[in-house]
Parts: sequence; structure tokens; C-alpha cells
Amino acid sequence: MVSRALAATALVLILGGCSTIKGWFGSKQDGKPSEPAELVDITPSVAVSKLWSANAGKGEERLGLQQTPAIDGGRVYTAAVEGGVRAFDLQTGKQVWQYKSDLRLSGGPGAGQGLVVVGTLNGQVIALDATTGAEKWQVKVPNEVISAPAIAQGLVFVRTNDGRVSALSVETGERRWFWTHELPSLTVRGNAPVVAGPGVLFAGSDDGTLTALSANDGRPLWTQTVGTPEGRSELERMADVDGAPVLEGTTVFATSFKKETVAIEGPSGRPLWKRENGGVGGLAVTSSAVLVSDPSGTVWALDKYSGGSLWSNATLARRSLTAPTIHGDYAVVGDYDGYLHWLKADNGEVAGRARASRKAIRGKPVVVDGILVVQDVEGGLTAFGFK
Repeated sequence: MVSRALAATALVLILGGCSTIKGWFGSKQDGKPSEPAELVDITPSVAVSKLWSANAGKGEERLGLQQTPAIDGGRVYTAAVEGGVRAFDLQTGKQVWQYKSDLRLSGGPGAGQGLVVVGTLNGQVIALDATTGAEKWQVKVPNEVISAPAIAQGLVFVRTNDGRVSALSVETGERRWFWTHELPSLTVRGNAPVVAGPGVLFAGSDDGTLTALSANDGRPLWTQTVGTPEGRSELERMADVDGAPVLEGTTVFATSFKKETVAIEGPSGRPLWKRENGGVGGLAVTSSAVLVSDPSGTVWALDKYSGGSLWSNATLARRSLTAPTIHGDYAVVGDYDGYLHWLKADNGEVAGRARASRKAIRGKPVVVDGILVVQDVEGGLTAFGFK
């Protein structure tokens, strides 16, 4: 396990800012440098404005956690590697409370049912009262927690770095069940948060599969391949599903490090379509399209019902893009240099740009009530809205 963790940590440094290992070192291919594409001037067709900024505490830096805020009940909840958990007012950015801890908090918090729940790098799970920030319970799980817990149906679902999903009581933290999935020997640093649906959980795994679990007892209902782990070496076979799946109606959409995106019928596990475009960071879904960012920095829009390509935009090549999120009629991605880019969801044209930070953005932006909130790797928190 130690060697796997060290290898994974190294991989996030290699893979986090480039499409190939060779490109990270600035080599040339076909006479062109493998450097991030320079931003070109645009004529904005959408006006965005910064609403507020705040600090969540010391950020993840190079830990590869993809920290993302959680928004619930008009509040923004954040976790810091050092600095505890904080709650901010969504409209104003004013800090409401802070929970201080000496523990190193890892993945972003989960929020719901009156709780804010966060994991740590040494395997603690801490539940806080969402209104006051007072600690309600704290329990130990077998491994570090680097993805946000999910809260649903009276349970807290926690994914740990050893491939285990544990269901804990909302009231006490008592473990109700757990499910374990065997991991490959080499993976990308990161874990997909579990996604809860009616009576079911969807859990992406580092071997490229997606599993539906019974929320009541953790019993596997079906498993489907999202990314096929093919290749001669362990590096070539990496197919991690590290971005959160998206449940839309009865269809679940997922994408993988192998640049494959799938649509699966949720109740039965029947594959609906598969497309060789995708990436490790996750995806977003509109009424007609599935939007993904691939490792090369191309943003793709795939037809929601067939998987066919609707459009692609490669102008942000090698800028280490986050997964897209939907903000009004736009798809928004963050990049390695702290910029946010608003792309028209119907044709992919870059419609607006704003700089949230001078530090990298790795976690997917979050949108609630028309306000977009993003967290950079140093713990900087910024909110944007339309003018």
C-alpha cells in the first residue's frame, strides 16, 4: 500500500498539468512546444462579475485532492488541509463559522440533512452541525479520505483510498455496512465521490468500472466498465473513474482516465452508449448534452441520447482543465493558471473569461442559485455571477 501511495502521489505531479509525461518536461513534438496554449483575446458575449472572495485555509497544493466546496441551504462549506472547516454565506461571502482542527483535512466536505462531513488524510471522518459548526461525532475508517462524503437516506457514505465504501449513521457515525473493491497496483491520485440515487449508490473505481450498490446494505447490484484497462504496462492500463458520476433521471453518466465516457441505464446497468472522449475529472449534463474535458485540454459536447459528438473546443489545449460545470447557458472550466472560461453550451464558443486566482484550479466549480463558487489549490475561494 505504501508503494502504491507513493507512486500515485508521483503520478499526480506528472499527470496533473500535461497530456503526456514527455510534455511535462517541455519537449517538442512535430516542431511545436508541448506548453499550455496561450490565451487569445476574446470579445465577451456574456458579462460575469466577481461577487466576493474569501480564504478557506491552507490548500491542497500538490496533494492531488481536487478540493471543491459544498453548497447547501444558502451556505458554502469548505475544508482546508490546515485550517479546519468553514461556512460562508453564499450571497455575501461572509464567514458564518469555523471549526478548527489539528487534523489534515483532505477532500472537500459533503453537506446535507443538517450535517457537514469531512474526511482526513489519516482516516478520520468528522461530522459537524451545519448551522453552528459544532462537532457531532468523529470516527476512524481504514484509510485516508480524499473525496467528499455523500449524505442521503439517513446515512453518510465515505469512500476511502483503499477502494472501500462505508455507510455510517447520520446520528452517531456507527458503521452500518461496507463494500470493498480490489484496486490495481497503479492508479491516478484521486477518488470519485459516490453519488446517491433513490435507494442506490454509484461508485466509480480505479480499475475503470462503475458499480451500483444497494444503499440499504451495500449489496452490489451491477458493475459496468467505463474505461477499459488495456495496454502493455501498468501506466498504459490506468483507467480510473475519479470524477463523480452524474445521475440524470434514470440514466447515469460517467467518464474515465482512459478518455471514455458512457451512459448506463441506472436500474438495470444496461449500457446505452460509449464514446472515446472523456477524462478523469468528471462531467456535466445539460438537457441535451454531456460535457467533458479530456486530458489534452479539449472540451467535448456529446449528444445525451446517442453519444455522438456535437462540438469540441481545443483552444484551451494543455491548460489542465477541470471538469465542466453548467452556469446558466454556459459550460465553465477552470485551468492551471487560475482562469475560468465560460463556453456556450450550444456550440462551444468561448463567451467569457475571468481570473479567480493566480493559483491552479483543480476541483470542479460548483453552481447554486446562479452563483458559481470555485476553490483554488491554495484555499482561495471566489464567487461569480452574471451582471
